[in-house]
Amino acid sequence: MTATTSTHTPPASLHTPVIGWFEQHARDLPWRRPEAGAWGVMVSEFMLQQTPVSRVLPVYERWVARWPRPADLAADAPGEAVRAWGRLGYPRRALRLHGAAQAITERHGGDVPSEHNQLLALPGIGEYTAAAVASFAYGQRHAVLDTNVRRVFARAATGIQYPPNATTAAERKLARALLPEEDERAARWAAATMELGALVCTAKNEDCSQCPIAGQCAWLLAGKPAHQGPPRRGQTYAGTDRQVRGRLLAVLREAVAPVGQSALDAVWDEPVQRARALDGLVADGLVEPLPDGQYRLPLT
Repeated sequence: MTATTSTHTPPASLHTPVIGWFEQHARDLPWRRPEAGAWGVMVSEFMLQQTPVSRVLPVYERWVARWPRPADLAADAPGEAVRAWGRLGYPRRALRLHGAAQAITERHGGDVPSEHNQLLALPGIGEYTAAAVASFAYGQRHAVLDTNVRRVFARAATGIQYPPNATTAAERKLARALLPEEDERAARWAAATMELGALVCTAKNEDCSQCPIAGQCAWLLAGKPAHQGPPRRGQTYAGTDRQVRGRLLAVLREAVAPVGQSALDAVWDEPVQRARALDGLVADGLVEPLPDGQYRLPLT
């Protein structure tokens, strides 16, 4: 079957076993606790993009302790957000989260909005993050499609090993078709399918013996056919501009005063790549050049 058709198994027969599994096996993560609130959920969603939970946990804990509300972050310099982001990678997420905090403070009195369209209107918030915050923080009914959920649906409902490289309209249609009707149950389903993909239906070495819907999984029932689509994108880091950018940012994060060019030159031998990486950081607003040839994290 394809993702454009309905599943052979009624969606309701998937909900109970997956949600039941989640109730027993969900990790106790700080952003899932009631005291995290909508801001804690939003912070976690920014940090968890392309970053594993183990790396996010210590940074998240320090972040919400320092900035427990959006207004606290908005009142600080964006460079402090970049500094606190540490080595999570993709540091533009820190600037986007800072921008969202400013907008929440200015437009919504410092409270993360509950309406999906208001969340989507915040800077740095895309369809996934808006749906995730509305669902996980406010218990609303939305299709929340991250990599883990897409993989679960690809295997269980569509019968293929991996989803497409980019989310398709067919995947969104399937996700909506699989949503429980009740808001609270739909929100639970969203969290449960995400956790199932993270812990059991993993990209490699999936543990079908622990899957609560193994008996209904189209991919397993078909004999787990190998991936036939385009090659899956691998992530490289060593020797890339991303690595150089990370080293340059590390120097600036650790400095209490502006940094001279010589200190930045010392982190990478190849001058053309180093200059390109530094120019990219400046263009992205992550680094602020000063008139005297020094650099710092942005103050505004």
